[in-house]
Amino acid sequence: MEELQTVIPGIAAIGAGLAVIGAGLGIGKVGGHAMDAMARQPEMYGKIQTAMIIAAALVEGVALFAVVVAFLQG
Repeated sequence: MEELQTVIPGIAAIGAGLAVIGAGLGIGKVGGHAMDAMARQPEMYGKIQTAMIIAAALVEGVALFAVVVAFLQG
């Protein structure tokens, strides 16, 4: 039973790391596609930027929640 208790914090740290990596990839993808959209339709800059910021905040919020849960498990 002690072995399991020493393994769980390591697994939690791996989960937290994966959450951060996933958030970075998600925000990068959102930003990249927003830049493509702005290049194609410059007149829609304001609407695209607003949608991009909201999507990036949601991705970051999910990642933060995953990190907190992972560290609470550890």
